[in-house]
Amino acid sequence: MEKEKTYKAHIMVLAYHGQGHINPMVQFSKRLASKGMKITVTTTLSNIKAMKKASSSSVIFESVYDDATEGGVGAPGGFQGFLDRFEASGSTNLAQLIKKQENSGYPIKCLVYDANIHWASNIAKQFAIPGAAFFTQSCAAIASYYPMHCDLSDKSLPFPAFSMPGLPPPKLPYLPSLGAVTGQYSPIIRFICKQFDNIENAEWVLFNSFDKLEEEVVKWMSNLWTVRNIGPTVPSVYLDNRVENDHDYGFNLFKPSTEVCMQWLNTKKTGSVVYVSFGIAASLDAKQVAKLTEALKQSRHSFLWGDANNGSSFPTNFVERTHQKGLVVLLCPQLEVLAHHAVGCFISHCGWNSTVEAISFGVPVVAMPQFLDQMTNAYFVEKVWGIGIQPKENEEIVTSAEEIARCINGVMNGMEIKKKAKQWKELAKEAIDENGSSDNSIDEIISWILAL
Repeated sequence: MEKEKTYKAHIMVLAYHGQGHINPMVQFSKRLASKGMKITVTTTLSNIKAMKKASSSSVIFESVYDDATEGGVGAPGGFQGFLDRFEASGSTNLAQLIKKQENSGYPIKCLVYDANIHWASNIAKQFAIPGAAFFTQSCAAIASYYPMHCDLSDKSLPFPAFSMPGLPPPKLPYLPSLGAVTGQYSPIIRFICKQFDNIENAEWVLFNSFDKLEEEVVKWMSNLWTVRNIGPTVPSVYLDNRVENDHDYGFNLFKPSTEVCMQWLNTKKTGSVVYVSFGIAASLDAKQVAKLTEALKQSRHSFLWGDANNGSSFPTNFVERTHQKGLVVLLCPQLEVLAHHAVGCFISHCGWNSTVEAISFGVPVVAMPQFLDQMTNAYFVEKVWGIGIQPKENEEIVTSAEEIARCINGVMNGMEIKKKAKQWKELAKEAIDENGSSDNSIDEIISWILAL
């Protein structure tokens, strides 16, 4: 008879519904599980079903919201309607799930929740268990939002804002269900700033980053909260290889064209390929796509483009005319692509997960941010970490083909950029490896929980 597994303690993790939010939290959960903790990850039912099929058995998955029956983002009321329903139903179901564990051998000792789900801190308080707010954006991005939160809350900043000279104001996506623009701040900024609601109740504020990467920001932020960096949350096989069977995220909204991409990359020389991807949430308008395609045609380098729009905004016959030097697919297996020796450059929207991956694999970046925190990430890529170049936009807010081509060449041929990318790669591995800064932070949290 197989012996029942024993654990040090039980942690519940509440993840937000988007792929970019779920993956880093599940990766953190896998690492906690590898250190002897029992982990239950909760989110929407559709995502739970997908993760149960693909993820490792080291983590338990439970739904707190049936988006198929009660409605997801596409249901009546749009994004705001989903948020309202998720809070109303999810808070009740989460409380029931925690209560259910009270009489088990492993009651919940800590609730780790995505900072977007600010109401979760009330549930933790209700059950008198410590809560940890997990931000899936960079420390710098959150630091840039905090003064806006203080302004919206009629609170004065306790000390000067973190200085990022030359950082442009963020471009904003349009989400009409959040309401009309009233006052100084748009509805999306108001929504983002809700992440700070109740944050003073959190025992820890966690980030998918590492101390040396955002050292000055962390010092600034530590005057506000108990900040701990626990990243990078890239699968362990690419970093320290200490988490068993952790070779991918295990969750994709779409199936990547893995075999096609890898076979194509295998025919290319080391550092010769430009990889292009703007994720699944960001996209370029047709005018900017035309400029980027022209730059890729002009470039002497091969390119691999994972386009979530399946080439629908490409100029006529672009794929056919460039088939000898380029490959376009719906979705690339990004981890495997960035790990491949042939890739020498990443043209990216600079979403935080993509940025962390580029750093972890030592791949230099041509930064083309589209909105919100991507602007901050791109700023740090060029101005702080020195691992890439951000093309300049013209007066029409479009980047020319010549400017993009200049940046591609600057990155592909930039010895100093490549050197810094390699240095940051080593520091990323060091942080999450045994006795690294992030590894020590995770151990510190576990020790604190066990001492309760």
